[in-house]
Amino acid sequence: MAIVRSSVRRIGPAPRGPAVAALLLAFSVAADEIVPLVPPDRVLEESNAVIGRIIIDNQNIFDLENPKEDNALFRFANRIHIRTRPSTIRAQLLFESGDPYRRRLLNESERILRSNSYLYEAEIAPVSYVDGRVDVRVFTRDVWTLKPGLSFSRSGGKNRASVELEEQNFLGRGGGLSVGRSTDEERDSTFFQYSDKHLGASWLALGLSWANNSDGHARALNLEHPFYALDTRRAAGAGFADELREDPVYEEGDEIARFRHDIDYLEAHYGWSAGLRDGWARRWFAGIVRDEHSFEPAPGEPEPLVIPEDRKLIYPFLGFQLVQDHYWKGENLDQIRQTEDFALGTQLTLRLGWSDPAFGADRSALVFSGEVGRGFGNPASKLLLLSGWTAGRLESGDLANALLGGSARFYLRQSEKHLFFMALGGDVSEDLDVDNVIDIGGDNGLRGYPLRYQRGTSRALFTVEQRRFTDYYLFRLFRVGAAAFFDAGRTWGDNPQGIDSRGWLRDVGIGLRLNSTRSSLGKMIHIDLAFPLDGDDDIDEVQLLLEGKRSF
Repeated sequence: MAIVRSSVRRIGPAPRGPAVAALLLAFSVAADEIVPLVPPDRVLEESNAVIGRIIIDNQNIFDLENPKEDNALFRFANRIHIRTRPSTIRAQLLFESGDPYRRRLLNESERILRSNSYLYEAEIAPVSYVDGRVDVRVFTRDVWTLKPGLSFSRSGGKNRASVELEEQNFLGRGGGLSVGRSTDEERDSTFFQYSDKHLGASWLALGLSWANNSDGHARALNLEHPFYALDTRRAAGAGFADELREDPVYEEGDEIARFRHDIDYLEAHYGWSAGLRDGWARRWFAGIVRDEHSFEPAPGEPEPLVIPEDRKLIYPFLGFQLVQDHYWKGENLDQIRQTEDFALGTQLTLRLGWSDPAFGADRSALVFSGEVGRGFGNPASKLLLLSGWTAGRLESGDLANALLGGSARFYLRQSEKHLFFMALGGDVSEDLDVDNVIDIGGDNGLRGYPLRYQRGTSRALFTVEQRRFTDYYLFRLFRVGAAAFFDAGRTWGDNPQGIDSRGWLRDVGIGLRLNSTRSSLGKMIHIDLAFPLDGDDDIDEVQLLLEGKRSF
């Protein structure tokens, strides 16, 4: 708890009950004496305290009061960095001066602020209590958000590179702007993107993207007022995507064919809720979707064995979402020496729609999707995170493009610096569309193998990691960690485009983790050496992976 010294003449609104009155009396003194501590949250709430001043303490990237960070390079970085504006931070708070003091709203505002990539940390705490009014300090620390130049990563035996200019806190207002050119295993792309979760200091979110690719184009626009907080009562949004691309077909990690894929997607929706009631938020949605896909052979490319069938779905839908207000903060789990937020309460989302030729669709189908998640334990000792999902269609009484999957993530705290991690996940399907693939390889968990090495109709992946968190702070820029890992996985079922699964694949490896504390881009650098234990003889005996990810 922060130590605060202030002068108090009297305590504000009368407390409720003798216990609260006694606590408040313990924190009160005669005029001009010192109050050493702000009363606890429970006392403030039960005494009907209100928010007084909101002090925005928006710190720059480096703390120049720390001698280890007070050097010419860091001073220069602070000087040329455009700090997040106080108005940008204030617009994301769920409370205002004069509102009743509620610790829950301070905690939720912290989580909203920490979800921004341009902030390294966010903490909100009461700092003084005078005449029934609580002054609140909002502390944030920026990270470097301008990324000019080159980037490179390698996984699954494939390289990715880009030349771009990216700014994730445009003019200190929280918008993300990116222009550049990238190359990966599928295409070359010249692109432009802009996103802003708080357009004009509001809760209106804008997403805009445009790309001219070697195999087509991609354009998308989305405008939405989301359920931004647990007690939000209304939401609405609309968006479209127009994309033309060539989808590659892989066999044991090698591209063997391509087909052309044209996507036209449009959605509009409206949502309503009674807000947060007894720790639960229940939300309803209604909307309409137009989802059209067409396919043909890619010109000048080998033709795959099977080309997907065209489909056109147009359907109104109803949706429901259930969110439980149960969150924990942790540290040294998926990040290094950084606050992490975990949703431990039940979270459920369901959606049902009906596509019909009467709406212009090419078929009648019940279109469904759903997600559920729940956590158990706490980040300080043992933590288990469970999730499940499903999606698909029901056509003429039969399932089509149906997918059912789930995952479990387990964290066991061994000490402040050591953590055992285990993850298990899998998917099963029924009559998948040919363009909707279930594959496994170096790009989705099997670190010792090429990209998309196996393909089938179901999949399983098991991972074990021993994680080590150190106190080493490389150049005051990177927190350093390490991991030893074992992966095992496979697919089952027929592969319509090539050979079937060859059984279980396993790998072992070691890796270095560099957790960037000063940059919003590629926050966790992974440098891994993975050793495949199965697979084809053509696979390299050692796989080097260099990637930027958001977690350990």
